[in-house]
Amino acid sequence: MGTDTVHTPSADGAAERRREQRGWYFYDWACSVYSTSVLTVFLGPYLTSVAESAADAEGYVHPLGIPVRAGSFFAYSVSLSVIVAVLAMPLVGAAADRTGRKKPLLAAAAYLGATATTAMFFLDGDRYLLGGLLLVVANAAQSVAMMLYNSYLPQIAPPEQRDAVSSRGWAFGYAAGSLVLVVNLVLYTGHDGFGLSESTAVRICLASAGLWWGAFALIPLRRLRDRRTTPREAALPGFRQLAATVRDMRRHPLTLAFLLAYLVYNDGVQTVISQASVYGSEELGLGQSTLIGAVLLVQVLAVVGALAMGRLARTYGAKRTILGSLAAWTLTLAAGYFLPAGVPVWFFVLAAGIGLVLGGSQALSRSLFSHLVPPGKEAEYFSAYEMSDRGMSWLGPLLFGVTYQLTGSYRDAIISLVGFFVIGFALLARVPVQRAIAEAGNPVPDRI
Repeated sequence: MGTDTVHTPSADGAAERRREQRGWYFYDWACSVYSTSVLTVFLGPYLTSVAESAADAEGYVHPLGIPVRAGSFFAYSVSLSVIVAVLAMPLVGAAADRTGRKKPLLAAAAYLGATATTAMFFLDGDRYLLGGLLLVVANAAQSVAMMLYNSYLPQIAPPEQRDAVSSRGWAFGYAAGSLVLVVNLVLYTGHDGFGLSESTAVRICLASAGLWWGAFALIPLRRLRDRRTTPREAALPGFRQLAATVRDMRRHPLTLAFLLAYLVYNDGVQTVISQASVYGSEELGLGQSTLIGAVLLVQVLAVVGALAMGRLARTYGAKRTILGSLAAWTLTLAAGYFLPAGVPVWFFVLAAGIGLVLGGSQALSRSLFSHLVPPGKEAEYFSAYEMSDRGMSWLGPLLFGVTYQLTGSYRDAIISLVGFFVIGFALLARVPVQRAIAEAGNPVPDRI
C-alpha cells in the first residue's frame, strides 16, 4: 500500500519560492531581447540613418523647431526617455508597495513596451520623429517594468541566495539575447535570399523583439504572486511622490550613498551599451553584420561573466567584485578610443572585454542593492535604482550626444564616458556596505 507524501510548511514554501524564482528568470529572458536587438544593435544605426535622410543640407533635423545634428538624435531620444521614466517610476513604485499589486502593473508596463517595440516595423522613410517617440515609450515602459521586476528579488530570495539568483536572471537574459541575435544575423545577412530589402529586414528584427517580449512575459506573470500589504495612504500625486521617496531615502544615507555610486557608474555602462553600435558604424566604418557578430559575442561572454562573477562574489564579496569590474570597464573604454577604423578584429577584442564584465557588474549591483532596501519599501526604492538601469540613464547619452554635436567626433564622445567609471569607483569604495545593510534593518550576510 502506498503512503501519502507529507509536505511540511517549510518544504512547501521552499518549493513555491523556487517556482517563483524560475518564473522571475523568464522576465529577463523576455525583455532582454529588446535591450540587445533593439537598443544595442539595430535601432541606433537605423534611426540615425532615418534621421539623416530627413536632415537638411547642413545635416540637421528640426524636431519641434530645435536644430539637432542627425547623428545626435538617437542619443537625445534615449536621454529624453529617462525624463518620462523619472516621472512615472516613483508613482508606480509607491502604488505597488501600498497595494501589494505589482503583477498587474508589471503586465501593463511590459505590454506597453512590447507594443511600442512591435510598432517599430512602421519606422521607414524619413519618419525619425515616429522612431524617437516609439523609443521613448518603449524605454520608459521597460524602465517601469524592470523596476517592478527587480523589486521582487528580496521577496523571492533569502539574503544568502540573492547574488546567485540575480546572476542567473542576467544569464537567462543574455542567453535569450544571444539566441534571437543569431536569428537576426541570419535574416539580416541573407535578406536578399528571403526577398527582403535591408530596411525591411531591420524592421522585422525590431518588431520581432516586441513580439518575443510580449509572448514570454506570460511566464513570469503566471508564476509570480502578489503579497498582501498593510493598507497605507493613497499615493501622492506628481512630484510630491518623487519628493516623498527622496525624503524617505535620506533617512538611510548609506543606502543613498550606494545608489549615487550606482547611478554614476551604471550611467556609463548603459551609455556604452546603447551607443556602441553607433560608434562602430559611424566612426569605425564597420558593417551591420560585424556589429551583430560583436554584440553576439558580448551576449555569450556576458552569460559566462555573470555566472563567474557571482562565484567571485561568494569568495571576495559583491562590493570588491563590482569594484574590480569597474576598473576593467575603465581600461576597456579607454582602449576603445584608440581602435583603428575598418579593422573588425579589434572591435571584437573590445566586445570580449565588455562582455566579461557586463553581466556580472549589473547582476551584483542589483543583488547588493536589494540588501540595502528597508523592508516594505522594495518597489519604491527600486524605482530610484531603476532610473539608471537598462539604457534609461540620461546624463551619459546626453553627454555623448552633446560631445558629438560640438566636436563631430564619436571618439571624443566615447572617451567622455570614462569619468563615469572613475567617479563611480571612488564613490562605491567609500560605502560601508555591512553597516548600510544593518541600518536598513536587514540581516547582514557573512560575506558581502
